[in-house]
This record gives sequence, C-alpha cells and structure tokens, in this order.
Amino acid sequence: MSDLTRRTAAELAELLRSREVSSVEVTQAHLDRMAAVDGAVHAFLHTNTDEALAAAADVDARRAAGEDLPELAGVPIAVKDVVVTKGQVTTAASKILEGWVPPYDATIVRKLRQAGMPILGKTNMDEFAMGSSTEHSAYGPTRNPWDLERIPGGSGGGSAAAVAAFEAPLAIGTDTGGSIRQPAAVTGTVGTKPTYGGVSRYGLIAMASSLDQAGPVSRTVLDSALLHEVIGGHDPLDSTSLTDPVGGLVEAARSTDLAGVRVGIVSELGGEGYQPGVRASFEHAVELLRSAGAEVVEVSCPSFEYALAAYYLIMPAEASSNLARFDGMRFGLRVEPADGPVTAETVMAATRGQGFGDEVKRRIILGTHALSAGYYDAYYGSAQKVRTLIQRDFAAAFAQADVLVSPTAPTTAFRFGEKLDDPMAMYLNDVATIPANLAGIPGLSLPSGLSDDGLPVGFQVLAPAREDARLYRVGGVLERLLTKEWGVPLLDKAPELEVSAR
Repeated sequence: MSDLTRRTAAELAELLRSREVSSVEVTQAHLDRMAAVDGAVHAFLHTNTDEALAAAADVDARRAAGEDLPELAGVPIAVKDVVVTKGQVTTAASKILEGWVPPYDATIVRKLRQAGMPILGKTNMDEFAMGSSTEHSAYGPTRNPWDLERIPGGSGGGSAAAVAAFEAPLAIGTDTGGSIRQPAAVTGTVGTKPTYGGVSRYGLIAMASSLDQAGPVSRTVLDSALLHEVIGGHDPLDSTSLTDPVGGLVEAARSTDLAGVRVGIVSELGGEGYQPGVRASFEHAVELLRSAGAEVVEVSCPSFEYALAAYYLIMPAEASSNLARFDGMRFGLRVEPADGPVTAETVMAATRGQGFGDEVKRRIILGTHALSAGYYDAYYGSAQKVRTLIQRDFAAAFAQADVLVSPTAPTTAFRFGEKLDDPMAMYLNDVATIPANLAGIPGLSLPSGLSDDGLPVGFQVLAPAREDARLYRVGGVLERLLTKEWGVPLLDKAPELEVSAR
C-alpha cells in the first residue's frame, strides 16, 4: 500500500502545501488503492478517474503559480451516491435511477469543487438510504474491511468502508437516522451528523426531508472538522439552511483538555441489548474523559423509549411522499406493462414494481398507510407529538450537561444475512442514533476501541443545535487519549486486505 493512502487528510494537506507531493500523486495513489481492493470491498458504485486526475492537475498548476488555495485543496474525496454530481452517474443505489446523469451539482459538490478537492467516485449505499447494513443496494452489498463477511453499516456503508479501506482519506455521507454515525462505529472511522440545516441539503436525493443531513466521514476527528468547515454554511437554495457562519470547528478539534466540560451519560442509551464488549469500551472511554478534566453526570431522557417507533412512522411517511416523483414519466427507469393497456397508471405501477427493492417498497407502503385518511392522527400525528417530547428531553438534558454521550450502536458489525429477514432487528441498530435526527441536533461517532470479538466500537457524542464545535472538542481530546493508549491509530490494527492483480 502506498504510504500516501495511510496519511490523514490533515497530513496530506500539509504535504501538498509544502509541495513535497502533488495532488496528482495523491489522487493516483488512492485510485490505485481502489483498483487493488475495491473488488473485494465494493465501496464504490462509480469511479471518476479522468475527472479526478484533471481536478488534481488543476490544483497543482494553481499552486505552482503561487495561488493561495483552500486548506484541503488537492486532497481527494469520495461522495455518497445519494448526492447529485453534474456529469457523473447518480443512482442512490437504485435500479430506478440506473444510468441517470444529473444536469447540476449539489451544493456540497459545488463547495468541494471550489475547495479544489478531486472527487474519486460515488460510494455504495442502501437503496435511497433505506437500511442499516448496505445490504439493500440494488448493485450488491459493500463489505466491512475489518471482516469481509460482515456488514459495514448503513445506509452509508460505502463511504465508511472507502475510508476504512484506505481508498479515500475523506468521504461525504448522509444521516437520516444514523447513516453516517452507525457505519463509522462498525468500521472504526469517524462520522459527523451536523446540526440540521448546518450543511445544505440542496442536491441530496431526499428520503425524509425533515431528518436528512449530509456530513463528513474521515479517519480522525480533525479531518472531519476540516471537511465540515468546507461543506457547511448557509445556502439560499435550501429553505431549511441555517444562516449561522461555520467556524471554530478545527480549533475545537485541536483542544487539549476538557476542564469545565460537563458530560452527560444518557441512561436510556445503554444496558439491555448492548453487547458487553461495546458497553465495556464505552465505560473505559468515559473514564478517559474524566481524566481529561470533564465532569461526568447521568441524565435521563424518558421519551427516548418511543424514539424508534416515532422515527419509523415519520421517516416512511416522508419517504413515501418524496419517492412519488420516481414514476417512469420524467427521468430514470421506464417500464411498460407486459400486457393490457399502456396508461400513466400502468407504466407507473410497472416501473415502481421493477425499479424499487423490497425495503424501499416496505417503507413506502408503511408511510402511505400512516398518512392515509383515518390513520394520519393516530400514527403520523402521534409520532410528531413524540418528536416534540424528545426535543424537550434533550433541552432538559442539555441544561445539566454540555454534551451527551452513549455507545453509537448496540453491537459491533454483524454478519451478512443475519438480520435481513427481520426488519425490526435491523431497525434496532439505530436506537442510539435516531433521537438526534428527530431533534435536529449534531452528533459525532469516533472509535473507542475493539470489542471482545476484535471488531470496532463507536462512541457517540451529542451536542445542542448549533453547538457542533463541542463535538469536536470532546471527540478530539478523547481520540488523542485513546490513540496514545493504542500506540497506533485503530485502523492500523485492521487486517490487511488482499490486493487483486490489476
């Protein structure tokens, strides 16, 4: 493996600034790594070789000319395939969008291009971001680099696996109920869900508009902060975009202690259903926070008991509405009925029947039922009331603590097929991450060690809305303490992947 692929984004940025290496060299090293291992991992759906190298060459030329460039200029990145990219295939891992090439860039992509970051390709995911294991991609599953027989989390398993397999130093993910944080937890990477509205949603293929949020995937807390500052900020094209300026995140990630910080352990996010090794890793990380000067208290959020049920009414309801646009009429797949009249209704039915996978159909049916006459108040309306209670619980908890912490996921990565026939068991993977999406607050997952099965464990930090810098302060200090204990970054403990012949 090239030494360049082992470098963090911050390290690569420094090497590029000092002109010890070129962006073309860095980008080519990662493209070579993708060619060598992605046949086994399947983190990418589409590779963007020519454009990535052209973008890298442009950065090198501008740097040679003495131009003052953004901090991450020349550092390559992978983008989840739910984010539209002009001139590049974007499918949301669904057959219904197979081969679709968007005519415009998402705001995130536009900002990456402006920052001079070559886009390596589009990463695999659960179809339309519906899943917790990346087993629901129409183009086959992504595999966890720690164990190729295990899931990499979902829906953004491709982005997390690309970073964990050293195929990309950074990636973009999206988080509707934990789809950045849970994959980060099971792959030993860092994933951040910003405050809702803190990063533009313009150009994200929507699943649940009141929950979806894009954010960074990386190997270190500092790298996530650097990327967050690139993609964050107000966007007039997104009506839910916050006007707050983005800043102070990188400075927070470089903090050295937690003196005066109150850390709240959420009593409802632990205990029964949590793997013993996950719990032990979490408790050790909390002790390290104490040693760094943090005050640790226990807080209760009783409404969290109903968060999973509320989420699985609100999310499918919004998804059923958003996915109505995929009808075989305007773009994407079009299937005509095998027999009978060819009408708008029969084409829509045939297209959606063949174009959507089972999990997408399941959620559309559930959401349509929840919104139907006679059931709206009983289901969707009640779920929104629970959402308000969860927001109140967070407000009360943040009156007692500056940040809240929990394990990111109750278990380590499970084997393929283990939960595929039991949707409820699959949905329980998001029990600790969902409350943050319902409340619109930011959350970060970083690795806290290995469980007794030798697989990574994630540690979740939550902060009040608009206080994303707190995540990076706590996460940065904890990461340094853990890395000092391990002697090497956790990903260096992962088994080396077999390299295919080119």
